[in-house]
Amino acid sequence: MPPKFKIDLSERLLRKEKLVLELGSGPAKQEGRIGIDRLDLPGVDIVADVNEGFPYLPDNSVDEIHSKSLFEHVENLEFFMREIVRVLKPGGKNYLFVPHFSNPYYYSDYTHTRFMGLYTFYYFAEEKNQLKRKVPNFYTDVRIRILSQRLIFQSTFHGVNFLKKLFEKFINLNTWLQEFYEENLCYFIPCYGMEIVFTPQKKGVFQ
Repeated sequence: MPPKFKIDLSERLLRKEKLVLELGSGPAKQEGRIGIDRLDLPGVDIVADVNEGFPYLPDNSVDEIHSKSLFEHVENLEFFMREIVRVLKPGGKNYLFVPHFSNPYYYSDYTHTRFMGLYTFYYFAEEKNQLKRKVPNFYTDVRIRILSQRLIFQSTFHGVNFLKKLFEKFINLNTWLQEFYEENLCYFIPCYGMEIVFTPQKKGVFQ
């Protein structure tokens, strides 16, 4: 679908101010961000399908990208990651939330295209920056460095939610506990989702 612009994007790019995108923003976009969504809703600044990338954005032009429950809908994750790395400035950051594969509600949404777990984004990371369990990164030359990854636990049942929040604090004390949890406990105490922050690893740029 051709993008529809409800703001003057060229003017925003020329301002040289901090450029922050919110993908899949819908009507609840945060102030100061450029909202991108495939639906023409109030608050959306660019109506476009993120599956087609960001051809309207130049390389190294974006400071931050935010999204919540969007990556699991993306059709071609490698292409999408390549586009994110392309448009982010060196040192720019991508903040995202995705449901964890053990989340029982994940299966109810027919628009979900993929499962995601603790290691998913490490397939785009150098081995030296990975967790205790290493995963292959030779499928792609797209590179990121994960700055933080947090497992989120919650429940619609108040008493259970309180206990899950206590468990969340414990599990996120270090990556060893996170890895132990996903291997041995995730189907006993399902994880709701993951909050992840990563930065692009640009070719020829020392970071």
